[in-house]
Amino acid sequence: MTLTIPLVLLLAVVVVLLLRFRAVGAGAVVVVALFGFYLAHTGAADTVNQLVTSFTDAIPGIGH
Repeated sequence: MTLTIPLVLLLAVVVVLLLRFRAVGAGAVVVVALFGFYLAHTGAADTVNQLVTSFTDAIPGIGH
């Protein structure tokens, strides 16, 4: 059985945990989120998507 978790949900959980344990402040979270939105509207968006896709496709092959 394969369990699929959207990357956005996983990143949201990480951000919530970082805020909960005060590893980062709310201001830093806002800045990083805004950076992500602006990055998505640049030419780098396709490269970032390809990099993340390659990384997530490679994870199941680790250790085999």
